Amino acid sequence: MNPYPVIDSRQAEHLDLQDLYHQMDTGSQGLTDEEAHHRALSYGPNALKETKHSPFLRFLGYFWGPIPWMIEIAAILSALVRHWDDFTIICVLLFFNAGVGFWQEYKAANALEALKKQLALKARVLRDGIWAEIAALELVPGDMIRIRLGDIIPADLKLAEGEYLSIDQSTLTGESLPVSKKTGDVAYSGSVVKQGEMLALVISTGEKTYFGRTAGLVESAGNASHFQKAVLSIGDYLIYMSLGLVVVLMLVQLFRGAPLLELVQFALILTVASIPVAMPAVLSVTMAVGAMALSRKKAIVSRLEAIEEMAGIDILCSDKTGTLTQNRLALGNPVVFEAENVQDLILAAALASKEEDADPIDLAILAALNGKTLLSGYNQTRFVPFDPVTKRTEAQVTGPDGMSFRVSKGAPQVIVALAAVDKAQAARANSVIEEFAEKGYRTLGVARSMEKGKWVFLGILPLSDPPRSDSRETIAQAQAHGIKVKMITGDDVAIAREIAGQIGLGRDIQPVVGLFDKEMPEHLSESAARSIETADGFAQVFPEHKYGIVKALQGRGHLVAMTGDGVNDAPALKQADVGIAVSGATDAARAASDLILTAPGLSVIVNAVEEARRIFERMHSYAVYRITETIRIMVFVVAAMIAFGFYPITAVMIILLAFFNDVPIMTIAYDHTRVDPGPVRWDMPLVITVATVMGITGTAGSFLMLYLALHWLHLSIPKVQTYIFLKMAVAGHLTLFVSRSRGSYVSKPYPAPVMIWSAVATKVAATLLCVYGLGLVTPISWGKVALIWGYSITWSFVTDWTKIAVYRHWGLATSRHYRFLEILHHPLHPYGVIPPR
Repeated sequence: MNPYPVIDSRQAEHLDLQDLYHQMDTGSQGLTDEEAHHRALSYGPNALKETKHSPFLRFLGYFWGPIPWMIEIAAILSALVRHWDDFTIICVLLFFNAGVGFWQEYKAANALEALKKQLALKARVLRDGIWAEIAALELVPGDMIRIRLGDIIPADLKLAEGEYLSIDQSTLTGESLPVSKKTGDVAYSGSVVKQGEMLALVISTGEKTYFGRTAGLVESAGNASHFQKAVLSIGDYLIYMSLGLVVVLMLVQLFRGAPLLELVQFALILTVASIPVAMPAVLSVTMAVGAMALSRKKAIVSRLEAIEEMAGIDILCSDKTGTLTQNRLALGNPVVFEAENVQDLILAAALASKEEDADPIDLAILAALNGKTLLSGYNQTRFVPFDPVTKRTEAQVTGPDGMSFRVSKGAPQVIVALAAVDKAQAARANSVIEEFAEKGYRTLGVARSMEKGKWVFLGILPLSDPPRSDSRETIAQAQAHGIKVKMITGDDVAIAREIAGQIGLGRDIQPVVGLFDKEMPEHLSESAARSIETADGFAQVFPEHKYGIVKALQGRGHLVAMTGDGVNDAPALKQADVGIAVSGATDAARAASDLILTAPGLSVIVNAVEEARRIFERMHSYAVYRITETIRIMVFVVAAMIAFGFYPITAVMIILLAFFNDVPIMTIAYDHTRVDPGPVRWDMPLVITVATVMGITGTAGSFLMLYLALHWLHLSIPKVQTYIFLKMAVAGHLTLFVSRSRGSYVSKPYPAPVMIWSAVATKVAATLLCVYGLGLVTPISWGKVALIWGYSITWSFVTDWTKIAVYRHWGLATSRHYRFLEILHHPLHPYGVIPPR
């Protein structure tokens, strides 16, 4: 029995805060670590219980479905015609496919679980009188926590202290507008803080919360990406082609008087061998392994299909602060206006700050004070945190003399307007701001209220945030990868241009004010859209402008990545092809992003793009290989049977071939691949063309081998079947190596060792089987084996040559195509009605 009370969130709305403290045996100072530990044992973790399916039942699931049914029917037919060798091998294949699929799903699930743990929500909690950050999972009823702008509320809370909160509950209640909350109100788990900052009492956690667990940051692997849909459509095409060939084969063989049961059994096995059985496992493990590799590079994927989109981005809109700069602010030489002296100015700014929020600007100001003892006589009775819309903080303070006054700090233009200074002072302030901006300084205005609430402009604080040491080099790397970097900043144009010049970006920095219509910001003129496309960056940006910038660039045909860190960045992060939450981003920004960075700097993003392109290349290799193999096996077997009137390979051999090929293909997830110098996107006509040409070349090679076996070596039919089986087994893996590169397959980067050794091991096993038979195939001599190996290796170079020829021809055709379009779109061309590219 739970010794602690369970408070219903709805009841808590009608209870006084002091009554809740009494009922929950806690107070405004929160709990001790020891008490929290005892409560955690009683209440359990702050999460919903996940439904765990039995591994055994998941394993059995691999025996249910269209492909397993076909294999199972083939096994039953083998038993009916008393082909026990076939029956045994088919059953082994059935269990092998189930085992491989289960194991790969298990690995992918473990990888995703590890990523989820890295993305666990955090909470700022008061334990033993000290503020600390812990995992939201560890919160217990009775804890006191601090919530602020951008947080996802981690539990049901009773708001205890602070000015107000504006909370977005749309995902929970469907309310389209944020809801204002004040002291004494209840805030529900999973909603997002849009404005404000407050202390709150945790009243319910986990399954006891009113709306359930906090928003999950990681989606499962179940959503199909563009690539998965494309490959699945290829799978459908291969199935239809296989079924069509099988129907032709059955009609011909029935006309020749072949036994029906044996024919159906062979047709089923041939169809199963032609269908990409391993495709789901290959997709899931390649994506999961890639996601883990990205996490080691300090980039955590929250949506697996974003890996494909990341490989194709050609524009990166990057925040300046913390990504291009160090985010280590230092105070320069302040300029005093109405303050008594510099320290008086800094003191006012410090009183408008909150140290426990660990805001970089606040910390820089506090560090510039001549000792924190200066703050000891002041009591901050009310604090309004920085808001992206108002662009300032404000605090109500009681001084040592008992007098109450307000202080505010923020964007200089905002503070100047707040203080309503005269024209001369405004002109001086603007001159100071511009002078600092030209030197790369950010500036803050500081004001204090006097008698009758009148604000007085105290002065300007310059803050320097120098560029990161690796920014210039990383931007050059991004440009070398075909990615144009555009800087996004809320700072003044002059500051943005200065920083852009220092890090190697162009100095074409556009203020967004002139680009967007105030009345209808989502509507852009053609000239504004062109300016956004050509600009090197944007200054004086508000969060809502980011969304417009992304939409404009996407409208111009670009794949766009956008970085963000605040709750108001969420729409832009969602709209971007790849939304990137930078290191230190709010929970809301992380929830809206596809990629979450755990280390600062642009280099992390460039590394992630490189890794995504490697993953893309592995997927491309698999697509080419899978189509090639289906054509190579299916077309050859059906055509040979129709032409020569006998099975070129037996049903058992087809099953063994599928077994020997499926093992090494799993290792493609670990393959070493080149990094494409430019953005990559799926070109299915190219994939199908290359694979078809390779497949036809392989089919021609098999027919030539069959001719040599029959008319040069004069082998018996059983030995011919073994001969063809070994040829197709050896050539199959050579096809995998050929398909993994666009140049010569013996050039760098070489295949991963695991890929080579898995191929060697299975081919050695196939070779030994063909030499010794083992009751499954008719043995052939070592001399014949050597001939097959030599022929297969030689023919792989023929296949490689045809592949390279197709790529070269395709590239030439593409160049001509674009040249034609450029001529057609030229304004002097009689049909040049489309704007030039």
